[in-house]
Amino acid sequence: MAPTHVVTNQVPELVDHDLAADPPLLEALEREGAGWALDELHDTGRRAGSAQVRGWADAAHRNEPRLRAFDRVGNRVDEVDYDPGYHALLGEAVGRGFAGAVWAGPGGFGSDPRPGQHVARAAGFLVWSQAEAGHGCPVSMSHAVLPALAHAPELLARYGPGLVSTAYEPGLAEPTTKAGLLAGMGMTEKQGGSDVRANSTTATPNRDGSYTLTGHKWFTSAPMCDLFLVLARTAVGASGAPGGGDAGITCFLVPRILPDGARNPFAIQRLKDKLGNRSNASSEPEFDGTIGFRVGDEGRGVRTIIEMVACTRLDNALGSAAGMRDAVRRAAWHATYRHAFGSALIDKPLMRAVLADLTVESEAAVTLALRLAGAQDRSASDEHEAAFRRIGVTLGKYWICKRQTAVVGEALECLGGNGFVEESGMPRLFRESPLNSIWEGSGNVNALDLLRVLGREPAAVEAYRAEVEAASGADHRLDAAWKTILDELRDPTEERARWLAERMAVVLQGSLLVRHAPAAVADAFVGSRVAGDHGQALGTLPRGVDVDGILERLPLG
Repeated sequence: MAPTHVVTNQVPELVDHDLAADPPLLEALEREGAGWALDELHDTGRRAGSAQVRGWADAAHRNEPRLRAFDRVGNRVDEVDYDPGYHALLGEAVGRGFAGAVWAGPGGFGSDPRPGQHVARAAGFLVWSQAEAGHGCPVSMSHAVLPALAHAPELLARYGPGLVSTAYEPGLAEPTTKAGLLAGMGMTEKQGGSDVRANSTTATPNRDGSYTLTGHKWFTSAPMCDLFLVLARTAVGASGAPGGGDAGITCFLVPRILPDGARNPFAIQRLKDKLGNRSNASSEPEFDGTIGFRVGDEGRGVRTIIEMVACTRLDNALGSAAGMRDAVRRAAWHATYRHAFGSALIDKPLMRAVLADLTVESEAAVTLALRLAGAQDRSASDEHEAAFRRIGVTLGKYWICKRQTAVVGEALECLGGNGFVEESGMPRLFRESPLNSIWEGSGNVNALDLLRVLGREPAAVEAYRAEVEAASGADHRLDAAWKTILDELRDPTEERARWLAERMAVVLQGSLLVRHAPAAVADAFVGSRVAGDHGQALGTLPRGVDVDGILERLPLG
């Protein structure tokens, strides 16, 4: 081999590592009541970090989903073909209980849940999402659909057992003949987007209690799912129940295959050509004679589906925390093995400052996301936790998702030109990074949601106050920031809603870190994010922070 072809100073591949070997995640798992799931989480981490699973992820993105609208003789089939790697990833995720299984207790569907079950599921979802994020979309929606179906006991009894199953069967079939089911949702339309009350899809009642839907949905992800929750416009009282004639938005369950085995009209017009999330298909389906079954009261569709949205928003926060930790791990791995100017990059003070800042930001995201999962776990029996979850998920979804792009971009830069090359994995992480901030309500939608909570739900505001004030006296900078929020809360306005959402989220993270994180991490976070002693770019922590102590928290095992 010619001397010019000798390869030196390149970084070994980051595979066959335990992605659950992450100090803040493991500590939060124990603190939030799911320490019993530790062995299972490490098993997930080792599997997610394996070379085989990484290979599945790469293949799922190289061979993107393809729409197959017709069979060979011209019959509409409206199916999507995926790379086998996508199915393998999805099968593992469902098999590990990250879809609907969390709603079934140890005794099966309908039994009492195990304490800490939602925390265990959240931690596993966070770890597994680092293997590949795209297939997390149907996993998250299948997890979130069950609380909405509680508004329709007959439908829950019919489809619930399949939704909580850990079996995965690709391909369309009559749902009750399949061991496991996946669910999606179709809310947005091209004229409305986040304003779902502008939807024009109509639903006409039939004599048998079903409805016929007509309309065009603008963004319906994972069209290979077995059933969907769909919003459509109907007249209140259209089915003969008491009510006026005013139009309202109602929630419907739309199965791809009807109970009699016939294909429900679900004409996929095209697949979206997206920035990222390219392993996962997002579609525009047209409903023309499509049969749906009502979920909840007529004209109350947004209220019916809101519990599903709350669950998916928590998964948005978990997914963004996962993307951050994966990016930080890759940056630290590169810096450990790459040498420049006489030593490893990780020994350079400036690189250490950047990695420390990335570590602090991503640890704050993990800590808040798992605290929210704990609130989800306890909300059924604890009014305070239910109230905290209401405001906390809004704040967490807003801020954690916003921070993902900045963190991934800076982590990519730690690899230099190598980070710009597809094989590093960083470009895929970067393309994925804006998604969670947009899905299930963009930043403005969540900021407006915060204003609604502040105006209508005093118990949620008090729950937030109690969470922040649990750290009172521990750091004067945090106390001072809390006072500024109190001043703002006297007259919250729409033009200040983003500032308030950001500040409330950061102070909440600061309170959690002051109470639960090592002093090095808490001091750096409060000094930089809360007190404002921080530059515009990452890598500008205040003078005197304990960089060595912070870097001990890197997710490198």
